[in-house]
Amino acid sequence: MTDPLNLLFQWLMELLLGLGWAPTLVAFVLSIIGVVIISTFMLLVAVFLVWVERKVVARFQDRLGPNRLGPFGLIQPLADIIKLLIKEDLIPRGADKFIYNLAPVLLLWAVIPLTPNVVGTTLDVGLLYIVAIGAISTLGIIMAGWASNNKYALLGALRTVAQMVSYEVPMVIVLLVPVLMARSMSLYDIVDSQSAFYQWYIFSAPVAAIIFLITSIAEIGRAPFDLTEAESEIVAGFHIEYSGMKFGLFYAGELLHALTIGALFATLFLGGWSGPFVEQVPFLGVIYLFIKAFVIYFVIMWIKYSLPRIRIDHMLNFNWKFLTPLAIGLVMVTAVLDKVLTTQFPSGPGWIYGIVMLAANLLVAWIALSLVGRYAEVERKRVGEERPVARPENLPPQATASSD
Repeated sequence: MTDPLNLLFQWLMELLLGLGWAPTLVAFVLSIIGVVIISTFMLLVAVFLVWVERKVVARFQDRLGPNRLGPFGLIQPLADIIKLLIKEDLIPRGADKFIYNLAPVLLLWAVIPLTPNVVGTTLDVGLLYIVAIGAISTLGIIMAGWASNNKYALLGALRTVAQMVSYEVPMVIVLLVPVLMARSMSLYDIVDSQSAFYQWYIFSAPVAAIIFLITSIAEIGRAPFDLTEAESEIVAGFHIEYSGMKFGLFYAGELLHALTIGALFATLFLGGWSGPFVEQVPFLGVIYLFIKAFVIYFVIMWIKYSLPRIRIDHMLNFNWKFLTPLAIGLVMVTAVLDKVLTTQFPSGPGWIYGIVMLAANLLVAWIALSLVGRYAEVERKRVGEERPVARPENLPPQATASSD
């Protein structure tokens, strides 16, 4: 059964070719139409995500959330958009107007396979493209903070270098795990290698999945890694000078980035569009992909609204002293075991491959946590030895009397 998107594009192609258009021009026009459809759809999803976030955080905080405009408050995001559109657009004095008004371009969804037949473009190095385009958001935050002519905005932008760029290191390293297992950097091939439920990489490489999720949350600057905004310290950070719809675009970009992380996680570790009856009805792949992406998006929201902000030195220590060595060790173990197992079982990876990889992941995680626990115990003893013990003879008279 052909999905409706393919039927639509085939009909448009036949119509344009029948009008005498050149095949190259037809392909270009269809690509533009596809980009417009996906972009419009994602903007509508961003509006829906605003309502979802407000409802979820309200439930976490024992509130109701939006419940006045429309059923269940569904029209509230539209009212917010109207409010942002009619607000005055302010530009700070001394700001670089061109850079200040330049918004980062969202290109990540171009290579994420939506179904077996619907994908923006098939790249042999799609994962490398994802990593390269992901750096654009970091550059956009730095440009926004620098061009705002505000010390708080600049401080929030400079924190981006210390946080996002740092956490990209273990994220890029751990992405090699699904690449090694699928033997390809194409996202389509990675999804195709997880066609069965038991072949999902989250079962054979759970530690890699957890590292990818943590580093992705840090890269998008969401709590508990929201040091680039940090309202209590630098008054909203890099976007403090943005008002009206420009601020709304930053907010929508954050929501879409979080959903994109969910889609990438689903693509790399949850089988992407794969699911029951996808071969018969390919359009079901879009539904499966978005369900998996929304599950991960809910986990990201859960973490954001449950954990406090991490201190910057603790955050960097956690990255460079724990996540990065763990990612390097995990990739080395995965590469060695993959070579050994493929040599012993040339017919292809099966259930034995998955069990061995899962055991190796759990062993690596146990060793890492044991080393961290030992290091924490040593540090606890060192701090206890350096800290003076509060003896009764050293306390002031008031403290001694109150204790009696």
